[in-house]
Amino acid sequence: MTELNIEIEELITKGAEDFEISKVFRTYFKSYVNSIDEVLETTGGKDFFVKHTKHTDKFIILLYKYILRKHFGDYQPMSTSIPITLIALGSYGREQLCIYSDVDLMILYEDIKGYNLKAIMEELVTLAWDCGLKLGSRVHEVKDIEFSVQEDITIKSSILESRMIYGSKHLWYGYQNILKKIRKTNQKEFVLDKLDEHKKRLLKYPLKMEPNIKDGYGGMRESNMIFWMATIAYGVSDIKQLMGKEFSEEEYKRYRSSLEFIFRVRNYLHSISKKKLDIVNFDILPELSTKLGFKNKPRLNKDRQCMAKLVESLHNVHFFSTIMVKKFTRKVLFDPKNISRLREYRLKQNLYIYENKLYTSFNAKPKTLNNLLKELISLPREVKHFDRSYVEYASRTKLPNKQTKELKKTIKQLLYKSNLYPIIKLLYNARLFQTVLPVTKKIINQPQFDGYHQHPVDIHSIKTLKKLTNIKDDYVKNIFDSFDAKEKTLVRLVCLFHDVGKGRITDHHLAGEKLFKNMMNSFELEKEHIQLGSLLIRHHNMMSKVASSEDIYSEKVILAFTALLQTQLALKMLYVVTYADISAVGESVYKSSTASLLKQLYLQSLPAFNNTSLLSENARRIAKQNRIKQSSRYNDLSNIMKKKITYISSNQMFLKCKSDEIIDIAIRAYEVKDFTYKIINKDHLSIKIIRAIPLNLGFLLGKLEFLNISTMNIFKLYDEKKFFEINFSEKVDDEDIPYIEQIIESSFDMSKKTKLLIPEIEEKGIEINCNHTTYLASMQVTAKDQKGLFAYIANIFDEFGIEIETAKLSSIKGMAKDLFLIEKNGNFCGQQEEIIKHLCNRQDK
Repeated sequence: MTELNIEIEELITKGAEDFEISKVFRTYFKSYVNSIDEVLETTGGKDFFVKHTKHTDKFIILLYKYILRKHFGDYQPMSTSIPITLIALGSYGREQLCIYSDVDLMILYEDIKGYNLKAIMEELVTLAWDCGLKLGSRVHEVKDIEFSVQEDITIKSSILESRMIYGSKHLWYGYQNILKKIRKTNQKEFVLDKLDEHKKRLLKYPLKMEPNIKDGYGGMRESNMIFWMATIAYGVSDIKQLMGKEFSEEEYKRYRSSLEFIFRVRNYLHSISKKKLDIVNFDILPELSTKLGFKNKPRLNKDRQCMAKLVESLHNVHFFSTIMVKKFTRKVLFDPKNISRLREYRLKQNLYIYENKLYTSFNAKPKTLNNLLKELISLPREVKHFDRSYVEYASRTKLPNKQTKELKKTIKQLLYKSNLYPIIKLLYNARLFQTVLPVTKKIINQPQFDGYHQHPVDIHSIKTLKKLTNIKDDYVKNIFDSFDAKEKTLVRLVCLFHDVGKGRITDHHLAGEKLFKNMMNSFELEKEHIQLGSLLIRHHNMMSKVASSEDIYSEKVILAFTALLQTQLALKMLYVVTYADISAVGESVYKSSTASLLKQLYLQSLPAFNNTSLLSENARRIAKQNRIKQSSRYNDLSNIMKKKITYISSNQMFLKCKSDEIIDIAIRAYEVKDFTYKIINKDHLSIKIIRAIPLNLGFLLGKLEFLNISTMNIFKLYDEKKFFEINFSEKVDDEDIPYIEQIIESSFDMSKKTKLLIPEIEEKGIEINCNHTTYLASMQVTAKDQKGLFAYIANIFDEFGIEIETAKLSSIKGMAKDLFLIEKNGNFCGQQEEIIKHLCNRQDK
């Protein structure tokens, strides 16, 4: 800055033009802004603000001195003699000026004849803008200040943070006297207006995954509110002056430490984006977290650490701000008449209920945690909100070293409260949530970067419980109202703890299920309810997933979904939980289209519980899928291969095959372009074929009819591929293997025919059900066990173009009982009579 001063002096001496001098100022300021990144590396949040503010002061003073020199030349009077004072306002006045923030400057003057003040002030503002300074300037004559404040609340807020930069001290002293008067004028109106303004701002900018750290929840505006209310109520210039009176040193340190982190975040936001930016968005987070010194850890990457720290800091600032603003404004808003009215709303000593909100004294003595919870349990149902006085009182609760049996018993009673949400919200606001419910430790301040959730995990969980207390979908509400008291409690607990498994390495559905079981066992809940609640937590987002991405009119989809839940009660509960979970994401997320999809899925699923055998089959498939997913082999597969396994159509494959066999078949099938096969001839002959092109099954079995088939499985895989496993009752000679290989390879010629033995099948032994499932028909054939029986049936199916989904062959005491599940492709159910005629060999009769 000294070098700049010298350079300007030299240019003035040489008689340089205004534009030349303006260019020097502009070049210097641009160079300074470009060098700020280096300064940030060694300077913290508040320290940088102060350093940047002081530098801006000096720069503005230099501009002002140049204008004075230009106007007065060699006859320039002392600066204090000129009736102009430069005053910093807002963040500039608080010495919290960020890199690209507006520089709020008030030019205060007194209109004294003999000075060309208007020209001086206009040129100063113009020059500042020309230099690149983002000046938010106000020009006020000292006598008009009081009137201006009355006209605009923003001006009053701004001038409360006034700081003299340069100019007439006489004018400044006069201005300070006016400030004292302003602070004492219309205090109540000012406080009420600021509180209303602040409330609207917080509603507009709640805590989200991309928080606004200036105007939003826990942001710098909340910090400003503390100062504004303190200076109005107590006339202090720094809230630290109230330490030991209204708050402790420990409370202040926690608040200042959190605010300091927010300051650092804002500095880097401006530095990285090269513009004024107050929202921490996902695009900027990676670079921001690096700048702030976070490093990746095995369990938490740097972005998560950074966002978690920021959310914690915003919480701390919000907590301190709301408590202190409440305390400070009492002094201004207090009305002696209210003392007598308190008796009307008194619940008991130090507790008052007014308009469903619970109040207490800031001087109330804290209780033990167990006694506080008992007090909350005893509250009437009408209490839906807690005043900040009670939040502060609860935050001073005496905490135990560990949870005793008595305390757990009390917590269990608390969890059974029908108005659980406001109590949980109180515990969260009072920083007792994690102490009362230690299982929530990992979700506290846990960010969610999935592009869907708008809030951290803990806030989303509590909001889910909130949405359950005010269900706006009448259909869902009727279902919830149909539950008994214990069932309603279980739904509340699932809503609150559905995401409790997040923040861990394992899948949060499985982790949440385990955590819920352990916690509820410690509270000694009924085992039946623990199992049901655990099931719902494990599958808490399955209903929304199926509704949004599956064919909900497919019976196969419905059976797979309902098999997870096992009972109608679980389905009803999951429907209500899903509603609350989606609604908690954001006000506009649960749309009419979403509601319609969920309702249709619910209605489609209800009848499935009448067919318990199908549900059992699907449930067993899902259990096997889950075992596969837990294997190391599965985890080593590519994502596309994992998806292919879940796309396997055949339930029977999951019921009959071991996990490793399923993985092996799925991997082999992925590479198949036409067909592949394997012949195993150990204890007995076994042929395994995977085909992507049609297989002439009748020809294959006809050629092999000299062998007895013991079992046969046909499993539909994925991508129109099928797996055939044909097991014979005996082993063949090794020299027959090449002949069998030749038969298999010839069986992919669909034009080939073979003469087949015609077995004896009676019409009464054929049972067909075209309503087996929505997309499958069944045919069961009971006949004498004969060679070539299945070959004969397969050949007829080939002639009619019938696709076998699954075949189950069994032979007991000389009788064959074969079951075929057949695709409803129009070739089977519409030609039942013709097919039966062919099977019974009476088509020509």
